[in-house]
Amino acid sequence: MRDVRLSDGIIALSPLHPDDAEAHFAGEDEQLVRWLNGGPSTREAVEGYLRHCREQWETAGPLRAFGIRAGAEGPLAGTVDLRFSAPGLAPGQVNIAYGLYPFWRGRGLATRAVLLACRYAAREGGREVVIRVEPENTASVAVAQRAGFTSGARPLDEDGTRHDWYVRELHVDTP
Repeated sequence: MRDVRLSDGIIALSPLHPDDAEAHFAGEDEQLVRWLNGGPSTREAVEGYLRHCREQWETAGPLRAFGIRAGAEGPLAGTVDLRFSAPGLAPGQVNIAYGLYPFWRGRGLATRAVLLACRYAAREGGREVVIRVEPENTASVAVAQRAGFTSGARPLDEDGTRHDWYVRELHVDTP
């Protein structure tokens, strides 16, 4: 696994690891199921996903899944995923998705994680980051706005769900 660790002094991002399975599974709640996961997880599904994340890091695949940690070595507080290739993205666009476990919400950690992930995406060659949000998910809309994203397209997904796109141009020196 690539040795990647990003920090702003308050939170740290590091690649998700199979050892994170228990905390990740325990942190899932109704909001994560509704807005991010698409359905309740099982322990086996979480373990499989974390193995996939590790494989993606090891092969430099299009998915870079980070654990959000409170403090430099603190507990897992949530996740932020970057997808350097996904349906609907143009070359150079990077999709970002994030979620915090209930205890950690409302502290500005998601915004910090998005900003750190943007810096990583810029260093990896991304030119624009896209956050796709269902309009009713006001907490995620607020994160995108606080992180300097602007409103973009409003396409329908393949399943007919409308997502508002929030976009932010990236530069190697992106803060």
